[in-house]
Amino acid sequence: MPGAGGGSVRTHEINRRLAVRGFHVTVLTTRYPGWQERVEDGVHYVPIGFGDGRNRLARLLTYVARLPFEVRRRRAMADLVVEDFFAPFSTMAAPLWTARPTVGVVQWLHAEEKARQYKLPLHWIERLGVRKHRRLISVSQGIADRLTGLNPGLHVDVIGNGVDPAAWIPAPHPGADVLFIGRLEYGHKGLDLLLAAWSKCCDRVDGNLLIAGAGPDEARLRAAIRDAGLTSRIKMLGWLSGEEKFQALSNARLVVVPSRHETFGLVAIDALATGTPVITFNIPCLREIVPRGAGWLVEAFDVDAFAEEIAIRYAQPGLEEAGALGREFAAGYNWDALAEKQAQSYNDSLAALSGTHTDQLNPTTHERA
Repeated sequence: MPGAGGGSVRTHEINRRLAVRGFHVTVLTTRYPGWQERVEDGVHYVPIGFGDGRNRLARLLTYVARLPFEVRRRRAMADLVVEDFFAPFSTMAAPLWTARPTVGVVQWLHAEEKARQYKLPLHWIERLGVRKHRRLISVSQGIADRLTGLNPGLHVDVIGNGVDPAAWIPAPHPGADVLFIGRLEYGHKGLDLLLAAWSKCCDRVDGNLLIAGAGPDEARLRAAIRDAGLTSRIKMLGWLSGEEKFQALSNARLVVVPSRHETFGLVAIDALATGTPVITFNIPCLREIVPRGAGWLVEAFDVDAFAEEIAIRYAQPGLEEAGALGREFAAGYNWDALAEKQAQSYNDSLAALSGTHTDQLNPTTHERA
């Protein structure tokens, strides 16, 4: 789905490499405005549900209602079913109803936050679903630890996200502006915290705050910018992808990631790859991918400290050295190598869950994302 965020990027980057290896991958996804069934980079995408996908709640509910039926309809062709955890309750406990070997890929584990937001017991669904799985893939060690806390009997493979080769194309250089890139979700992505911090430090920063992305809270964000009197110091760039996104990351002086929750932090590792230092809150998962010297971790959700860090680091000489350290660190996140690990994890899971032994399988996978 256009604008769906880093989780969908990972799903596609891994799956298109599996397709090259001979895997036949069908992804069952929600409908969205302008949706169509398609094959992209060898991956078969099938939007399911009812209607045109313009209403978020309707597309979620119809997707959830149709998913078990659509999986059952296809399961005779599938060796392995992959449940890609998704908002707002993470998992539908797929092993209970697929009747096929099933492994979960966990890029999203924020049901507690959504439970508070919507006043619904979504976290109980998440806990139940995790306990019904035997094997999962997590994108970070922090999430793996949370999963095994919910289900001590789990086998969890930690396989992170990769950096698009296009990230290495722009020449690193300290730019003039501070950049946020991400899905525009006000609370989850910490946009309220970012606006509060920027209002405290923007008079000490020569450049502007650039916000790139799309999402459900765009109108709310624009209104908050107006109400805070920051329209002259914040520029909205819209959704960026591919070369345009990496050029924007390279052109920035600093990249800010003010999220309250992350399972990995793809924007942070992309920024490091382009040679731009990162400022983020010191929370699980993000602290794994922002190494000392290449970026800075701020006490979680301390707006004053975040503002001070932006002002200090913006004026700091020698940002080129921080950028070089970031590029060196990011070089370890290679999509080809990660896809190889995921292929092996799928093979191992298929053998373990089906009770057979094999050295190499090229399974047909059905994935919901």
